[in-house]
Amino acid sequence: MAQYAHPEALVTTEWVAQHAGDPQVRVAEVDVDTHAYNEGHVPGAIAWAWTTQLADQVRRDILSKEQFEALMGASGITPETTLVIYGDNNNWFAAWALWQAKIYGHRDVRLMNGGRKKWLAENRDLSTAVPEVKLTTYHAHDADLSLRAFLPQVQQASAARAAALVDVRSPAEFTGEILAPPGLPETCQRGGHIPGARSIPWGKACNDDGTFKSAAELGALYGGEGIDGSRPVIAYCRIGERSSHTWFVLKYLLGFDQVTNYDGSWTEWGNLVGVPVEKGVASAAKG
Repeated sequence: MAQYAHPEALVTTEWVAQHAGDPQVRVAEVDVDTHAYNEGHVPGAIAWAWTTQLADQVRRDILSKEQFEALMGASGITPETTLVIYGDNNNWFAAWALWQAKIYGHRDVRLMNGGRKKWLAENRDLSTAVPEVKLTTYHAHDADLSLRAFLPQVQQASAARAAALVDVRSPAEFTGEILAPPGLPETCQRGGHIPGARSIPWGKACNDDGTFKSAAELGALYGGEGIDGSRPVIAYCRIGERSSHTWFVLKYLLGFDQVTNYDGSWTEWGNLVGVPVEKGVASAAKG
């Protein structure tokens, strides 16, 4: 993985198998809920449910600083802990958790390359035991909002073409054929995409086994759509989880300096009064 701009942001399944029990390492499985975790997980891993533990339950928002500190403390994590995160859907929700950890300044947080899919494919050990956790008192940094895009920034970027907008949803969502993937509740009033956005579905960054493609392949994928790091990039999807995956790819694997995740995404933009949308055929991303 030395080919990537920040290879330290990834670990292999082999590394996790060897280090999951280390006292300075905490492994967390992050899925939309904990059903898969309960069926069997990396031995020693804790579970975080994206729906209830990694999103504010009153506001539509990420965790507050205080909520993040409470989660880390309840998980036995200190600021010095090496936090390794993995999950299903090729690490969709794991990337969301990593993005939040970076927002609040956790220094050493990594994704397990290939996620739950690769761990299972390799027939590695699974456990149904929930590990005992020694509670800690965790002090987070103030939120680093340079990693997050808000609506006014996105509106300005779209109107002035001041940043590259990357729509990581499916082509059918990008064109407006559908409003959301089947069975998912968060939706919008209008279909389409933000004017000026390029369509590069998040899954194109992954190999069949769930691992990330090589740096050369990723550079060609995004560069083929004019996303080369020469100007700021804003990634978005429907509610921000798929785009956090692309944010990770662009920032940590390709090393782009100015990358933000617009987690308001299409459920915000597609419901706004008086804001333009574009419909039509998705641009053909290479790779």
